[in-house]
Amino acid sequence: MYNRLSLFVGLIFISCLASNQVFAQESYQDFTPGKIWKDNNGIHINAHGGGIVYSKGVYYWFGEHKIEGEKGNTAQLGVHCYSSKDLYNWKDEGIALSVSEDLKSDIAKGCILERPKVVYNKKTKKFVMWFHLELLGKGYAAARTGVATADKATGPYTFIKSYRPNPGILPFYASGTPENEKVNCERPANKSDGFFCRDLPGGQMARDMTIFVDDDGKAYHIFSSEENFTLHLAELTPDYLGHTGKFIRIYVGQQTEAPALFKKDGIYYMIGSGCTGWAPNPARWFKAKSIFGPWEYMGNPCVGSGADKTFGGQSTYVLPAPGKKNAFIFMADKWEPKNAIDGRYLWLPIQFVDNKLKIEWSDKWNLNFFK
Repeated sequence: MYNRLSLFVGLIFISCLASNQVFAQESYQDFTPGKIWKDNNGIHINAHGGGIVYSKGVYYWFGEHKIEGEKGNTAQLGVHCYSSKDLYNWKDEGIALSVSEDLKSDIAKGCILERPKVVYNKKTKKFVMWFHLELLGKGYAAARTGVATADKATGPYTFIKSYRPNPGILPFYASGTPENEKVNCERPANKSDGFFCRDLPGGQMARDMTIFVDDDGKAYHIFSSEENFTLHLAELTPDYLGHTGKFIRIYVGQQTEAPALFKKDGIYYMIGSGCTGWAPNPARWFKAKSIFGPWEYMGNPCVGSGADKTFGGQSTYVLPAPGKKNAFIFMADKWEPKNAIDGRYLWLPIQFVDNKLKIEWSDKWNLNFFK
């Protein structure tokens, strides 16, 4: 009896130790940019190039699921989803959108599926996911955008279609725009205009991207186009499943990618990057009084050591801080193309100084920063 009791007590003690160890792995109270960030299973979060949607008190983080090695730069499983109520501790919700085993599918296993962003449509009550898609075996030649939907945030998401946006349609220009600032496909003024005109019949290239939903419920797709030389900002249809044909070009010819858009006090802000492959470069930011511009280039928002390379990362999303007015979190990814699964996340607070953005490095911080 004594031996059995000792064994029972011992098992309880070991179980408690194990539980405490798991709890220690799960519990975070701070952001530690660039460090391993474990989920509820003690595994580094696998949601790269992602974005976040908030629904009924829960945050859902969607991103590219990576595997080890260079093969991890292709989609072997799909889009991963995690959930959290505090932004520090994340629960693995599994694969929200799975790639297809059908090699003829647009999202066939091994395709390139990047920068997934999910938004909620209040009218249709659907969660809508957009992403940059490159077809299997085509490298980066397809330059498409893809869309999928689900009835609940965690999915499963059903793939609908992929395509190039706005075929045969010229950009929207505000009244009074000089003619020499408009694209002229009879006489393209520069290399970027030439790419635009080349792709006009079949639709514009759509690579690095984000989705932004404005206060009035209208949604916009912002993406690198024209061989990554120019950003497009395009209005989506009311169901968020297509493009209306109204779009503008931003910072023409300047090779901007990794757009992340947000709004504060009626002003639109956007953070992006240059175009240097996987290598980090200086971030850049823009602002506008109207979603359709004009957008003003404002320089590099990052300051301090490492600012010239965005602290080793690249923008992917800007998240409004929970319960804080006019407080925002800059989300960036540190890419590791030789071993994709080891990508790290750089979350940093955005500061506003004299109406300008300021992003500083911090080894550790939490939401109390915004008090």
